Amino acid sequence: MTALLSERLRSHRLTAPARTPVAAARHMLAVQGQEFVAGRWALGIRSSGAPTLAGVDAAFDRGELVRTHTMRGTLHVIPAEDVRWVLSVTGDRQLRQDATRQRQLGIDDALVARVESAFRERLADGGRTRAQLFDDLAEIGVDPAGQRGVHLIYALNVRGILVQGPVVHRDDAVSREQLFLLAEEWLPETAPPDDPLAELFVRYVDGHGPVTVDDFAWWTGLPITVARDAVERGRARVTEKAEGVFIGAVRPRRAAGADDAATLALPMFDEYYISYADRSAVATAESMALIGPGKNGMVRASLLSGGRIAGAWTHSAAVGRHRDEPIPELFRGEPTPDPAAVTSALRRYADFVSAH
Repeated sequence: MTALLSERLRSHRLTAPARTPVAAARHMLAVQGQEFVAGRWALGIRSSGAPTLAGVDAAFDRGELVRTHTMRGTLHVIPAEDVRWVLSVTGDRQLRQDATRQRQLGIDDALVARVESAFRERLADGGRTRAQLFDDLAEIGVDPAGQRGVHLIYALNVRGILVQGPVVHRDDAVSREQLFLLAEEWLPETAPPDDPLAELFVRYVDGHGPVTVDDFAWWTGLPITVARDAVERGRARVTEKAEGVFIGAVRPRRAAGADDAATLALPMFDEYYISYADRSAVATAESMALIGPGKNGMVRASLLSGGRIAGAWTHSAAVGRHRDEPIPELFRGEPTPDPAAVTSALRRYADFVSAH
């Protein structure tokens, strides 16, 4: 176990769990969440005690957590109070990066404004599912097919008009769906930080360190020149552990008996793996090829042992199958974790997802 991996396990709250999933979210700022079950488990595994999917979902229902496109054109789970100021840094960049695809789909500012007006009228009576919003598009003569509906919703997310809030609950099944709401009606009114760009860097370091400026640029999707500016503006609020390598000025307290060598079942797209420009510290080239991102952009759920990727695992959250046992897959050439440790790690996830 290297010092870097030990520090990252601590920063990620994997050996220093937060008191609650909401506290974990506030520490991490944003966790990748395009796979909604995975995004909720990312908070569960970073929490003490026996967190449950129902407990995380309740935080969405209360308005403490939301899901939206915070950076890199990717859905993240984020505390509701942080959405506006984060988008003030990343929103324009995301819109520019999607501009070509928007033009291909015939989406321009006038169409976005027309859709926003229609959605505002329909959302006045409460939240709507994505399918309902697609029906609303069809009603005003906008074909949502061919990703047009997806990119229109994306444009409104990034502009800070829409967020995904309460979970659409299902009987005896794991929900993968949320209601869309108007951000101005759902998000709390909070004062932005004095320097949002510096704040973004500091919060990233707190939840992910040790990190470099290249890591921060990758995570945020910001140009390297902007990332370097963020480092300079936030430098006094973090600790430079080595030249160009930063950790949080205040470190989370490790749990009593925390073990850096423990086996953990990380979700798909977990921040511990995905949120760095260079992932070689946690996985071999062979393991990275097996975990992803693949050609379809997917990043598999992984088994972590001693701070490094030792394998993958799968589990279906389909109706009637969410209580099935997760299935491990250990990689050749990697240190093999103890079978009992693998079973225990997967059992913690199974308990989380089945107690909904």
